Amino acid sequence: MSTTPAHDRPDPEAPRDLVGVGIGPANLSLAALAHPLAELDAVFYEQRPAFDWHPGLLIDGATVQVPFLADLVTLADPVSPWSFLNYLRTRDRLFPFYFAERFHIQRAEYDAYCRWVAENLPGLRFGHQVDSVRWNPERDLFEVDFSRLDADGEVETIGRTHARNIVLGVGTEPYVPEPLKPLVEAPGVPVVHAADYLGERERLLTAGHVTVIGAGQSGAEVFLDLLRHRPAGREGLHWLGRTEAFAPMEYSKLGLEHFTPDYTRYFHALAETTRDRLVAAQWQLHKGIGADTITAIHDELYRRTLDGGWPDAVLTPGVHVRTAGRLATTRVELHLEHSEQGTRSRLTTDAVVLATGYRERPLDRVLAGLDPYMRRDSRERPRVDERFRMILDPSVTASGCHVYVQNAELHTHGVGAPDLGLAAWRSATILNALTGKEPYPLPGRTAFTTFGLDPRPQVPPARRPDSAVTLTPLVDVR
Repeated sequence: MSTTPAHDRPDPEAPRDLVGVGIGPANLSLAALAHPLAELDAVFYEQRPAFDWHPGLLIDGATVQVPFLADLVTLADPVSPWSFLNYLRTRDRLFPFYFAERFHIQRAEYDAYCRWVAENLPGLRFGHQVDSVRWNPERDLFEVDFSRLDADGEVETIGRTHARNIVLGVGTEPYVPEPLKPLVEAPGVPVVHAADYLGERERLLTAGHVTVIGAGQSGAEVFLDLLRHRPAGREGLHWLGRTEAFAPMEYSKLGLEHFTPDYTRYFHALAETTRDRLVAAQWQLHKGIGADTITAIHDELYRRTLDGGWPDAVLTPGVHVRTAGRLATTRVELHLEHSEQGTRSRLTTDAVVLATGYRERPLDRVLAGLDPYMRRDSRERPRVDERFRMILDPSVTASGCHVYVQNAELHTHGVGAPDLGLAAWRSATILNALTGKEPYPLPGRTAFTTFGLDPRPQVPPARRPDSAVTLTPLVDVR
């Protein structure tokens, strides 16, 4: 079997080993690591016409919050041809990168790297929308119905393929809180999600007063970019956040061990109620602001005080928007409440940027045909096992067929689920489980921290010199 297009396959009707739904960084990682496995027949479908990664937030100078080693493949296969370093080599940029001494690359560069992989990797089908996934008990296979889209996004043709395994990598979508939805849906005053920031940037820069809502990394980056491009003394900016402070992301060495396979396994073994409590409490691990960004904001604000006076910029944490409405067709009124003071006020503004984050895309539409077979937790979320497989009825899994999920398992695998640093390890885990082999040997231990009182030995044995090796004593030569 191979990863060639269906019309080039010896038997186009034969079931595929793997069908991927969505081509974001998670499934792109999986496709890259699946590529050298010649026995694996895999195809990946994506409704967009080409790969793009948060195009509205590719702000000049904004960096990825994980090191460049957290590319699509390196932490599972350092010699893969799809690594970031090999991308640099093919672009004759390896030496400039070496001298730049950058451990964290710019977000636009990460996007360019992923597009390079997507443009050269076989088995990817852009412009293909997966409409449904069903279980066929007569053939013991999944049926995948898809539509091929034209350049305008309209359905051109429809098709069907069969697969033994499905991998869902549909990613996340912009989240707009309920009080603010009417503002986004109505025309007039610009109220945009940060995901669309760059496309609306010129319009926002001409507004008299702009309010940024959201105290995470994207909110900080948008606020900083607006601040840098508005005249001193007439900034007209207000930055609001629900958290009690504009807090830095946890980036201590031991804190980062929450993004290791060790912690992921520990988290998965916890009780559901404990997992839910932890996810809510650990926001600073993945929703805080990079320390460099906080420093840059303070530096820019300070620079604007050098000639006397303070910049026309207000930064207020601990605030949430109760309700919101439009004033005629030119302004927006936000009704605010301070969580610690219990006070309320109104803020009138000319434009709003919603840096309110992302939520996992609902899987119900695509997986409606599998609903009778799915096992759910107390909150009706899909149950997912340690190897990222949805727990389905034994009548399905007994046949060796599975549905895997990527970046849709925060409730079962913890804060590492959306983290780019675990993408390659998760993809390798999936491929090892799917093939029943170990094409990618995975590390037994990845953290110095022992999470929990585990009776199993965690410390590897001390290294001892090989008894067959004779050490030559040092001789002082004069």
